[in-house]
Amino acid sequence: QVQLVESGGGLVQAGGSLRLSCVASGLAFSVTTMGWFRQAPGKEREFVACINWDGGGATDYADSVKGRFIISRDNVKKTVYLQMNSLKAEDTAVYYCASRRTGWGPTFSGNYWGRGSQVTVSS
Repeated sequence: QVQLVESGGGLVQAGGSLRLSCVASGLAFSVTTMGWFRQAPGKEREFVACINWDGGGATDYADSVKGRFIISRDNVKKTVYLQMNSLKAEDTAVYYCASRRTGWGPTFSGNYWGRGSQVTVSS
């Protein structure tokens, strides 16, 4: 059974930082491309970032987070991270990690999803 469990969310002031973690079990993590998405209240879920399976390879980001967020992974720990810096009020959302089914970047389609971690940025 595949499980993705996010952690690290919370309340932070604008300009601050948070690091999200997503621990995977039940899948071949080291050969699985992973992604982060978010969903703000009243809005559709949107792509945030993705990282290729080999870790040191390709990454892609939504324009709204480029230069502020960094996605990384540790294949030994079966964990993908999202370092979020210079946070803005508009980054407030539930953040989800997902394993890739198809696609890349904005076309990333997940096959397994975590339950999400709430990030709230106060202005």
